[in-house]
Amino acid sequence: MRFEQIDALSLPGNPQKPNEDSYGATPHAACVVDGATGLGEALMPGKSDAQWIANFAARRFCAHAEAGEGGIRDWLRLAAEDAQRSFVALRRRPPRENYEIPYASAVMIALDGNLLHALWFGDCALMLRGPDGGFAFIGDTLSKRESERARVEKISGTLKHRAADAIVRDEFLPALRASRNLVNTGDDWLFAPDPACAEHAKSANFAIAEGTVLLLASDGFLAHASDYQRYSPDELLSAVQQNGLQQIADELRAIEMADPAGMKYPRFKTSDDATALLLHVVA
Repeated sequence: MRFEQIDALSLPGNPQKPNEDSYGATPHAACVVDGATGLGEALMPGKSDAQWIANFAARRFCAHAEAGEGGIRDWLRLAAEDAQRSFVALRRRPPRENYEIPYASAVMIALDGNLLHALWFGDCALMLRGPDGGFAFIGDTLSKRESERARVEKISGTLKHRAADAIVRDEFLPALRASRNLVNTGDDWLFAPDPACAEHAKSANFAIAEGTVLLLASDGFLAHASDYQRYSPDELLSAVQQNGLQQIADELRAIEMADPAGMKYPRFKTSDDATALLLHVVA
């Protein structure tokens, strides 16, 4: 069996800024990667370090999947090794603190016969529905977004403006940097230019049948379910299947444009990058 791509979409949260999401797909592997927005000066060439790590991770994971050496965690480790070599070779200087390192959330899947293997970091997620109608949600998006909302409300309560207002970025930047400095130091791991991250990706395995539909998505697209309660995760997958990714993304942006400062839906950005990849399993 193999994956067949039905639809794909990746939109920047702000058309004037780089899209820091990425995705990739092969007949037997796929991924969505969401670069963590930089909190300091860029260390790498290009538009942003977050865009670099997202694009690099997706491209190299898929390349190693195509090469077929080992399994999904091996492909992840090899991609992180490639990222480490590139980061050391191209960066302007070594990072002084953890928050300067490029990080990314990701969900990565591989199909091996009738077995589906999934790995994930952070708040990207996978939804799937089998031919019998059974639904599964794989990932930590819902719990992580609830925690982020609480952080936004706490920070905003001490400021003159809501956290979605760009003018308050400098005011809450120290808190964001302090949090980012803890990434990959304990239990909270993201994809990084460090092969050690591969051993800390969360995992799940499923028996899977021909006709299964899968939706991989970044948290910006999943905000429909995690932040705005427009859909449950199950309903979101159904809506995507029925109406296509672009229509669902248009609905997402309409909700956000109606609440630009985050008064109704507390968040750090008016709109986040939104990426989704819709696949189904064929013989």
